Amino acid sequence: MGKKKSRFDLQKMKEDGRRAVWMTAYDFTTAQLAERAGMEMLLVGDSLGMTVYGYDGTVPVTMDQCIYHCEAVRRGAPDTFIIGDMPFGSYQSGWKGAVENAVRFYKEANVDCIKLEGGKRVTEIIKAISNAGMLVMGHIGLTPQSSSALGGFKAQGRTAEAAMATIEDAWAVYEAGAWSILVEAVPPEITKMMADELPVPIYGIGAGDCDGQVMICSDILGVFQAFTPKFVKKYADIGGEMLKVFESYSADVRAGEFPANEHTYKMIDGELDKLKTMRKK
Repeated sequence: MGKKKSRFDLQKMKEDGRRAVWMTAYDFTTAQLAERAGMEMLLVGDSLGMTVYGYDGTVPVTMDQCIYHCEAVRRGAPDTFIIGDMPFGSYQSGWKGAVENAVRFYKEANVDCIKLEGGKRVTEIIKAISNAGMLVMGHIGLTPQSSSALGGFKAQGRTAEAAMATIEDAWAVYEAGAWSILVEAVPPEITKMMADELPVPIYGIGAGDCDGQVMICSDILGVFQAFTPKFVKKYADIGGEMLKVFESYSADVRAGEFPANEHTYKMIDGELDKLKTMRKK
């Protein structure tokens, strides 16, 4: 086992100008491979609602689902910085419930940090969780849990007024106690301003170059088929390869070509004749 990553390692990376690499993971095997690849962080995102459970969005995802997947990811990546994503409903009712749910992530899934969406409107929540001794990553710009209020899954901060509001959100989240901030679907010029001005790591998804990048694992693998955001770079077409495998397997079974002799277990020599004799009695 190697040295487990900490927030101080990630802060040092920002100060040294080294970019952190992370992605979402929802299961043991993916987490294991990501750790072997040397990624600094893994996010057990509420995006699992779409990529694992087939929901239309992230709103239906529950705390129990998030914790269940966090547990699996932690087992697969014991030395990686793991972020648990606070699902919709886990912090909207006030700071007390938010702290209780953050504690669940820490106690039940052994995460290193929790992430929650929102700018100025969630500063009291961030303060409460941070004051309770837990690390909070902010998430501003396009916030999927409130996408309907934002007019859908659309880029944010594209006018001067909207950009100013996004920058103000970043400062508010930082001042509330967030140790880092994820910026989603914001013009790169705005993200750079935040990364240059704020002392904490600014990470991006569809927001240009900054202190590090996160991507949805299903997107970069080419597994998720429903839609592909503009900011996604597909590094493989695993989904297409899986489809070919499933079609070949189906054809072999229907043709009686699988299983073949080499895929079966044989009885010990002489035992079949013995069985036939036993059945005649």
